Amino acid sequence: MLNHTLGRLGRAFALATALSSAAGAACAADITLRASHQFPGGKGDPRDEMVQMIARDVDAANVGLKIQVFPGASLYKPNEQWGALTKGQLDIAAFPLDYASGRVPQFSATLMPGLVRNFDRAERLNSSPFMQEIKAIADKNGAIVIADAWLSGGFASKKGCITSPDSIKGQVTRAAGPAFEQMLAHAGASIASMPSSEVYSGMQTGVLDAANTSSESFVSYRLYEQAKCLTAPGANALWFMYEPVVMSKQVFNRLNPEQQKAILAAGKKAEAWFATEVRKGDQKLIDAYKKAGVEVVEMSPADYEAWLKVAQDSAYKNFAEKVKGGDELIKKALAVQ
Repeated sequence: MLNHTLGRLGRAFALATALSSAAGAACAADITLRASHQFPGGKGDPRDEMVQMIARDVDAANVGLKIQVFPGASLYKPNEQWGALTKGQLDIAAFPLDYASGRVPQFSATLMPGLVRNFDRAERLNSSPFMQEIKAIADKNGAIVIADAWLSGGFASKKGCITSPDSIKGQVTRAAGPAFEQMLAHAGASIASMPSSEVYSGMQTGVLDAANTSSESFVSYRLYEQAKCLTAPGANALWFMYEPVVMSKQVFNRLNPEQQKAILAAGKKAEAWFATEVRKGDQKLIDAYKKAGVEVVEMSPADYEAWLKVAQDSAYKNFAEKVKGGDELIKKALAVQ
């Protein structure tokens, strides 16, 4: 009888130990990553949706990994994300890679005037030696790209329509990144630097006359409430920006193979969705601004070529002379047909 009782107790203890070990293992594998971006959350911005989609798919993969998304610069300010990410303090971020060009000057090539022109060429760039080099530089600095994203953009002004280089003269302008700042300053604009999330208040308070940013930001930040004229991307988009979802290399390397696979698969799926969705953005932009009573124009081929000449004499020249490997990077990008 005693042996029987001890046997039952032993089995019960063994079961309890096994359950405890299983629970401990589950807890140990349950990791929550933090994803940051500056764009409005829950309002249809495709950049937010791209990150939310990655979070949902990683959760559905059931690999003990969750992603908590912090939109609207609620976790980190836009320009703080790269530093936090490469130090392993932030896990995932979606932001214009050019925002990190102060630390990694080569990234200015991802927002270089006239280098992309349309979405088809942007997609061809993704698999080119140009983008392979950009990603290798990111990796060397502590970040890996998990989803490519290119956005078209244009100009908006409270004064007059921005078409030819002459039309920007005398306007205080926000330019997204140093290459555009150099080009616009060369054309006679005054420059005020700020992230896209601050453009509305800049235009509202009179700090800015004009701004260039992505089609999505023009809509999400309701800049149509401040603008009198929009220069839509059209067939001659001078402005194209690389805005990927990136992950801390330190954090990625700490994940197990199943978790890494889930992250990369979710990134690829979101990338494909975004590439389709973002093409709709230009028409949404035009519709939103016309509805708000804003004049909408596009650059002509002659306008585009005139701006390209200004860019070559300023931004391209400066990048080739001052950035290590800059001339070769531009050549690699221009070689993509």
